[in-house]
Amino acid sequence: MLRALAVALIAFLLLSPLVKSVTYKPEKPLVLVLQDNSTSVKSSANSISAPLRQLKQQLGDDYHVQEFNFDNGLHDGLASGYSGRQTDIASALKQLNNRFVNRNIGAVVIASDGIYNHGADPRYEARNIKAGFYTIALGDTTQHRDVLISNVNYNKTAFLGNDFEVEILASAYQSNGEAMRLSITDDGRQVYNRAIPIKGNTFRQVVPVKLNAGKKGLHKFTVNLAPLSNEVTTVNNNETFYIDVLDARQKILLVYQNVHPDIAVVKNAIEVNRNYEVKTVLLTDLATIKPAEYNLLILFQLPASAPGVQRFVANTSLPVWYMAGAQTDITALNASQQLVSISAGRSEMQEVFAQPAENFSAFTLSDSTRQKINKMPPLLAPFGNYGSKSATGILFKQRIGNVSTTYPLLAFAAEGGRRTAVLTGEGLWRWKLAEYAAFGNNNALNELMSQSVQYLTANADRQQFRLYPAKAVFDEGEDVLINAELYNDALELVNTPDARINIRDAKGRNLSFLLSRTGQSYSLNAGALPPAEYSYTATVKLGNRAFTASGKFTVKQIDAEARQSVANHQLLHDIAQESGGVMLMPSDLGKLSDLIKKNESVKTVVYEDKHYNELVDLKWVFGAILLVISAEWFIRKREGEV
Repeated sequence: MLRALAVALIAFLLLSPLVKSVTYKPEKPLVLVLQDNSTSVKSSANSISAPLRQLKQQLGDDYHVQEFNFDNGLHDGLASGYSGRQTDIASALKQLNNRFVNRNIGAVVIASDGIYNHGADPRYEARNIKAGFYTIALGDTTQHRDVLISNVNYNKTAFLGNDFEVEILASAYQSNGEAMRLSITDDGRQVYNRAIPIKGNTFRQVVPVKLNAGKKGLHKFTVNLAPLSNEVTTVNNNETFYIDVLDARQKILLVYQNVHPDIAVVKNAIEVNRNYEVKTVLLTDLATIKPAEYNLLILFQLPASAPGVQRFVANTSLPVWYMAGAQTDITALNASQQLVSISAGRSEMQEVFAQPAENFSAFTLSDSTRQKINKMPPLLAPFGNYGSKSATGILFKQRIGNVSTTYPLLAFAAEGGRRTAVLTGEGLWRWKLAEYAAFGNNNALNELMSQSVQYLTANADRQQFRLYPAKAVFDEGEDVLINAELYNDALELVNTPDARINIRDAKGRNLSFLLSRTGQSYSLNAGALPPAEYSYTATVKLGNRAFTASGKFTVKQIDAEARQSVANHQLLHDIAQESGGVMLMPSDLGKLSDLIKKNESVKTVVYEDKHYNELVDLKWVFGAILLVISAEWFIRKREGEV
């Protein structure tokens, strides 16, 4: 009988029976505490720091409390310095939601004055977090006597000799019957002055000002409202903005043979930068165009050997950007340039995704742009094998499905002193639509086009050593990035010798750096510099010749917090009410833990986890079979049958 039982058990295991096991995993409710770290709450936030730190102890072990602070982003831990120059509540809530997605969020506590000066309305982002909001209303809602510059609207560039308009929003509170004097200076020279009568205790007026771009270069404009007596603060009476006056626009010629939606996308994305003007022309009308009037030639699905195009490429030094697609003659394209070679056996297209390449140094794209483009829909590229020269700088490679390849999608190089680029795919209109649908703007596509055109057209002066900052004006707290290029007599990029740069502010303080080698160029990340106007001089020695390059840039102070001093408790009330929470004053903070404990929706969630395992995997089954067989052997041994 024991032997029969053992054989039956083994035979049963051959049927691969499954055993269901259920485990239960409790998850405590999360209580997320966010504290405003901006300068606008500095005077009222100290009184709540200690009670917020005690909240974790008051709630006990039944709740999992995590603490954060925010200004223009989300940071771990409660606030301490209250030094944030911008407040973006919506961004903090979005980062919080992404971090704790699918978690048991029971309550969100926000200690803030409700003032936000960057990003979207936080009420919309708060709706994405399915939890009750308990808002702590900081700050003062009383409107004090004050005049201030609420906002300045302007274009960052203007053209030499043209007039340009600036819109200034001037506000005044508790100053009815008086007048505020508005003045504007251009690099210290007064260019506008006007007295504005104040009508009412809450007064706002948009003042349009027309100025003239009379001198080339970066201009610093300062808007000032003369202080009134007994003002609560004069910090918000001034605003500084910068306008780059350009000598002329860079003109770009885009030649095409057949209409395509990418043509409009390329034109619009480039012309977002007012420094560039794009003219589109059919191949049949190319004979009427003078090459000397343009700084860049874009051949949209046309090889340089096409009729009429060859004289533009061969007889001028224009940089060329080839854009390939379904209409491109691959053989002619290979013969026109040496950057990218395509071996296509048949005229078919395949979907390829953009994969950012490492060690690209010709110019810098922001991290957000690289990440966005990495997630864009696929472009259509000619089907075949791709090759590229070793000196070619590849910005994006092709990713086919989930397979990353070495095939270039967008590549740049300098051939014989002429800068050239090749885009091997079409379908940029898909990127435009997808980015707008996801982010509400086309910043990534516009930046890609602007930086590409800037690199291609920057070689016109033939200067052998050049430096160019990533921006003319950096925001306070932003890393200062500077790129540099050194060309030998054959106009080939080299970075063999050491290059040094000296950065000097208006007070004469010097910062010296050794430029880093990146690819065939140089780069420098000088970090976040204090707000000031800076000049830089870089030196390098190639052989027996010394080269020098110089320029200027500005780090602009961010004082958005000073533009609004009245707390917005209505915003905090709306967020709390819509979520089923409560808005509290700082004096009522002791009630917060009891309110959270009494909220029936803030409770522990138990997750049921079911597992199915094969019976043969259980060790006790093996032990049972071994025990039966051993018992059968022992009995037979005892009875003398073995």
